[in-house]
Amino acid sequence: MSGLVLIVDDEPAIRRLLRTGLAAAGFRTIEAADGATAVVMRSTGNPDIVLLDLGLPDIDGVDVIRTIRKTSAVPIVILSVRDNERGKVDALDLGADDYVTKPFGMAELVARLRTALRHRLAQDGMAPIFRSGPLSVDLVRRIVRVAEREVHLSPREYDILTLMVANAGRVLTHRAILAKLWGAGGDVQQLRVYVRQIRQKVESDPERPRMILTETGVGYRLALIEQPDEEAQ
Repeated sequence: MSGLVLIVDDEPAIRRLLRTGLAAAGFRTIEAADGATAVVMRSTGNPDIVLLDLGLPDIDGVDVIRTIRKTSAVPIVILSVRDNERGKVDALDLGADDYVTKPFGMAELVARLRTALRHRLAQDGMAPIFRSGPLSVDLVRRIVRVAEREVHLSPREYDILTLMVANAGRVLTHRAILAKLWGAGGDVQQLRVYVRQIRQKVESDPERPRMILTETGVGYRLALIEQPDEEAQ
């Protein structure tokens, strides 16, 4: 899977590195060195995905996300040197699909871009049965299986899992999950307990999960695994 990537970064060396690496992976690219140009190019260039640095010289990256999300659902992957959790959470809650922290590996970045593209393509026509590795979720009959084994989840566990399914491959922040499923109630510790219980039921090794991944201090990601996990079967 490839497409047109809008690279938004004020450092020419980073843009050159990204241009070369993404071209090698089959992507086409257009570039913007500041936030104002990025907003215009998102409209005129019609990119398939936006790769956005948060530390821009004119407009903060989170404001660029906020502006784009008023009119477009284009996938946005954050690329930033910022290692503070609040910046990541704010960007994700505003509508970014994922983030990669500098310094980064090109293989990981390409994988994140392709996952974000797959997620957006699947959103409008989600299949009635979701599959990732050994996990399958029948969204019509509300049946969860790991390999051929049916897994019984509580209503709240099922709600959490299906929210992750709807956002598979994308980071869901603690705040986003709590707001969606608990409203004003609920807390992060309560959420962690439920996620631990789900892992006990669907992971082959709950202490080293391969499907429901923790993004430390941020939230959770349901991995998109293309090949079945033979060990879990």
